[in-house]
Amino acid sequence: MPVRRLMQYIAAAMVTAAAVAGCSSGGTAPVVAGDAKRGGSATVAEVNAFSSFNPFSTDGNTDINTKIGAATHSGFFSLDDKSVVVRNDKFGRYEKVSDDPLKVRYTVNEGVKWSDGAPIDAGDLLLSWAAGSGYFDDANPAAGTGTRYFSAASDTSGLAATGLPELGDDGRSITLEYSVPYADWQTAFDVGLPAHVVAAKAGLADEEDLVDLIKGSAKGNPEKPAANAGLKKVADFWNNGFDTTGLPDDPALFLSSGPYIVRDIVPGTSMKLVRNRDYAWGTEPWLDEINVRFTGNLSAAVDALRNGQADIISPQPSAEAAGLFSGLAQQGTAVEQYSQSGYDHLDLNFSGPFASEDVRKAFLKTVPRQDIVDAVVGDLVPDSKPLDSQVFLPGQPKYADTVKNNGSADYAEVDIDGARKLLDGATPTVRILYNRDNPNRAEAFALIRDSAQRAGFRVVDAGQGSTDWAKSLGGAGYDAALLGWIGTGAGVGRVPQIFRTGAGSNFNGFSDGDADKAMEQLSTTTDLGKQDELLAGIDKRIWSRAYGLPLYQTVGAIAVNAKVAGVKPSPGPLGVWWNVSEWRLAQ
Repeated sequence: MPVRRLMQYIAAAMVTAAAVAGCSSGGTAPVVAGDAKRGGSATVAEVNAFSSFNPFSTDGNTDINTKIGAATHSGFFSLDDKSVVVRNDKFGRYEKVSDDPLKVRYTVNEGVKWSDGAPIDAGDLLLSWAAGSGYFDDANPAAGTGTRYFSAASDTSGLAATGLPELGDDGRSITLEYSVPYADWQTAFDVGLPAHVVAAKAGLADEEDLVDLIKGSAKGNPEKPAANAGLKKVADFWNNGFDTTGLPDDPALFLSSGPYIVRDIVPGTSMKLVRNRDYAWGTEPWLDEINVRFTGNLSAAVDALRNGQADIISPQPSAEAAGLFSGLAQQGTAVEQYSQSGYDHLDLNFSGPFASEDVRKAFLKTVPRQDIVDAVVGDLVPDSKPLDSQVFLPGQPKYADTVKNNGSADYAEVDIDGARKLLDGATPTVRILYNRDNPNRAEAFALIRDSAQRAGFRVVDAGQGSTDWAKSLGGAGYDAALLGWIGTGAGVGRVPQIFRTGAGSNFNGFSDGDADKAMEQLSTTTDLGKQDELLAGIDKRIWSRAYGLPLYQTVGAIAVNAKVAGVKPSPGPLGVWWNVSEWRLAQ
């Protein structure tokens, strides 16, 4: 599955399918002096702590897991800092075989392999499709019957197929046939986890047995659910078998197919990556070693840069950042601020105290969004205001027109009296989940708690540490969550991923028939104007149901000392990691 999925950290963008129109091949290459030499090391400070070698799963779908995944995995394509698809012909190729029906063939080049020497082949491609397609699921969430096998974070409707894929005779290719035209087909599929490892850990004899199991399993039918014990065992390991905060004893659990291999992890503190000496199917990396420090505190990251404990920092900026970054710039450190393709938000579960729409509306009326923006964004963005759309960001052409009538005006100001009236004397207890190690989220929680209590709500701190909180999403231990989405900006797949009934990243149980129908049309629409119309309609439906509140578009910032060159940010989930192979020691 591709890295285009959203990250549970800070934000997501709705950039239309035009972003994939400028595809090129061969990857990017750094511009360096002729006498530049490979080697050396660099240290980067990151906000969140690592928790899984499977960034494609619901639990593993966090920003840092995906960044490390990008440095240790390769595939058919990547996205550059403009969200343009760049094909990697050194890894393999993919081509449209037919338009009606839509068929796409993927072929891995000979010699491409995992770091244990096993070739990346058709079995890996088939497992990636099985995990990302939802083809075998027969779950009926409303009835509480059936099984959802693979807990993929991405929207599975994109890879919906009329039947099983066709494996090529070369053993390195697969052909997917879509049941309907699909707008995001160019970014819909890529290699995920090693099939030979998943097969062994699920108790199968070898990868061939896994291929036979997948090929011999029937398409899921929610009307007639039928348990598949073998597939369930495979899916269970895929879902959770790669989750860890430390380095596993078994190297099979952290194989690499990319420019770097994980060498060491100090749980919650740091990680070391070393160059994959066999890597020859992408941009060759310059650095021999990359060290990662996990620190959610902005001032601690700045101090690490100043005292030489970090060369690159990409912290989550807050209101205090302006002064800190200004000081770094005055000392000669390269500092760059940019708009991220994402947003922080508050989501309410459609269960427990928030099963009542009046209680949801009452709570949303108490949220001091402007105070949160002032506290978190501050002077980083002049005259910053709350985000008023669930699907558009302020820089997009449709944003201004959409927010005029999408219902966001009902929550433009804090309305404690209106909230009390809706509660009619009730005093609901609300548990809010968030990342306690993220200062911005902690600040937002405190402001929401203090305001909501004025209306009669009893607010409970259900926050957890950075390595644990994401795994609680979708569980029963909270009633509302503070989180964020950050997306690549390519395609429209993030909307059904979050809001479609039963989707992998639909954590709060939102379900709306009209919105589902619009999202079904969205996935098959390539007309950009029609996409915007559908998105605007979906946005209005979400607001009408008191789903939750977008808070603010996130701001990105990086600071790099003079020791390192080739580092620049992208607005998507990879941040500075999108071109990690181009980082190098300055001459």
